[in-house]
Amino acid sequence: MNSKTKTREKQKIVDEDTSLIEKIQAGEVELFEELVSKYEIRIYNFGVRMCKDQSDAEDLVQETFINIFKYLGGFRMETRFKNWVYKIAASVCLKIKKKNGTADKYMPFEEIFPVTEKEISDQAPEWTYLPVEVLMNKELADKIKSELDKLLPKYRIVLVLRDIEGFSTKEVVEILNISESNVKVRLLRARAFLRDGLRRYFDEEK
Repeated sequence: MNSKTKTREKQKIVDEDTSLIEKIQAGEVELFEELVSKYEIRIYNFGVRMCKDQSDAEDLVQETFINIFKYLGGFRMETRFKNWVYKIAASVCLKIKKKNGTADKYMPFEEIFPVTEKEISDQAPEWTYLPVEVLMNKELADKIKSELDKLLPKYRIVLVLRDIEGFSTKEVVEILNISESNVKVRLLRARAFLRDGLRRYFDEEK
């Protein structure tokens, strides 16, 4: 085994999808449907949150899996497969928004909520710790979706990946290919916006 092969083996990340991916790469392409079945609902929900349109979300799912199938042969498992899937989905999402003319075009949060490095926290927001029965309340779920829809895409995508999809800050950095401080600043501002909207909701409930 040469040094390049050893280096590649060291970098390989084994997760629950590894065995399935290796079989597909070895020629059992019919197994690709298993990957689609596992991730299509997650990616669709991600698309709905990001695109705010069912048709666009469906297009996002289709384009994402077309790209996954196209490039899976070159996937070397140097990152978690799930991270790679969302990286592709995020890229497709931005293309859809640009095509529809819904990319960022409003005043950036930087001009509304200046922030310093000291204010940046990796602590999850209060609402993520609410009991499941509270979060499953349709009215609250609709309120969260409504507040998410008001966020600019670059803030929404960070909050969705970090607080809803459950990725770590470092994984969001990898998926979106932006700096860690950028992720944290966008997350802080997105959480502040969402927190204010939910605070009004809970005040009304009281």
